[in-house]
Amino acid sequence: MDKTNNQKAARYFTENERRAIIEDYLSSNCSKSEIWRKYTGMTDHGFLLRWMRELGYKPKSQRSHTLEKPIITVMAKQKKREAEFPEDKDFETLQLKKRISELEKQLKDAEMKAIAFSTMVDIAEEEFKIPIRKKFNTKP
Repeated sequence: MDKTNNQKAARYFTENERRAIIEDYLSSNCSKSEIWRKYTGMTDHGFLLRWMRELGYKPKSQRSHTLEKPIITVMAKQKKREAEFPEDKDFETLQLKKRISELEKQLKDAEMKAIAFSTMVDIAEEEFKIPIRKKFNTKP
């Protein structure tokens, strides 16, 4: 029962709160269990270490004497990928430009068809002297 309450408590921390808890742990001489108990009042079941791994922190046993910031960030990964594969970005850009030009052609064709249809209806109404277009003011 205590374990499920602990898991629920662990889920409700935002990323910023998790980072603050980890920084508190790393800057103090307290154990993970003491820090966890300080913030939740419960026993730790590996959540602090799991958060450290998820957010890119090194555990105290692997750290040097200076405090380091998180190792990996999402933006660094993305920039690295773009630097490794610039041709993918160029190819994707070309595909998107091609798709845009195709859609513009389809739009022009649709507009021309609408104009041609409207002109055809106008001519038919004049020639045969009958109303073809629906009047929108009429009652059903």
